[in-house]
Amino acid sequence: MQEFGAFEAKTHFSEILAAVIKGKKFIIKKHGKQVAMIIPFDQEKEFNTPDDSIEVIKKLRKGVRLGKGLSIKKMKERGRK
Repeated sequence: MQEFGAFEAKTHFSEILAAVIKGKKFIIKKHGKQVAMIIPFDQEKEFNTPDDSIEVIKKLRKGVRLGKGLSIKKMKERGRK
């Protein structure tokens, strides 16, 4: 999968979109960190209801952790200060 910096992707956006239409996928980086992926839109996977979106979010968050020593409770307490 090809990667572009944010500025380069902006400069060549129409060319990137043309390649995506043909099925290619791209990663966009900002300051060396991957921040986005441009992939072909699949009509069959269009989200029609909030429940569809919730299911996708649940699948995406599996295996994602907050990090060492963090918890929802600690983050709430920190946000209230």
